[in-house]
Amino acid sequence: MSFEAMSVRGYGLVMLAIVASSSLVSSREQLSARQCEDLGFSGLALCSDCNAFAEYVKDQELVSDCLKCCTEDSDDETSKITYSGAVLEVCMRKLVFYPEIVGFIEEEKDKFPSVKVQYVFNSPPKLIMLDEDGQFKDTIRIDNWKREHVLQFLREKLKPVLPK
Repeated sequence: MSFEAMSVRGYGLVMLAIVASSSLVSSREQLSARQCEDLGFSGLALCSDCNAFAEYVKDQELVSDCLKCCTEDSDDETSKITYSGAVLEVCMRKLVFYPEIVGFIEEEKDKFPSVKVQYVFNSPPKLIMLDEDGQFKDTIRIDNWKREHVLQFLREKLKPVLPK
């Protein structure tokens, strides 16, 4: 093999290595806030939340999208962010397309006294998470969530309601 052929082959290997490393970087790319909201991840801000999400949802593409929308948490305690309440917002006319959400509303919602259901025309199913003052904190689209994922998320993220 001539020196020229070896150098061309070597150049090709270097280029292949550069392309491969750039694809690794892009696999950890961050999406815009708008893209993340469209995917339903605007409220799952911490990567540890995505890791917990991965335990319940076995869809690797969904978990990958979550990881593209998250922020690295520096302290494990920050993954324990909780909310005082939530509003499950959905369009009543679209409910027929979301049997898992219907099942949650009809059979599970009463287990969460701090969760209210609000019917808003043309709204995709989403959880609006609230702070102690009842003010908007985060929004999480739940179009493709199963009932058990909604339950688990609310158990982990809602502060317990103290009896009055």
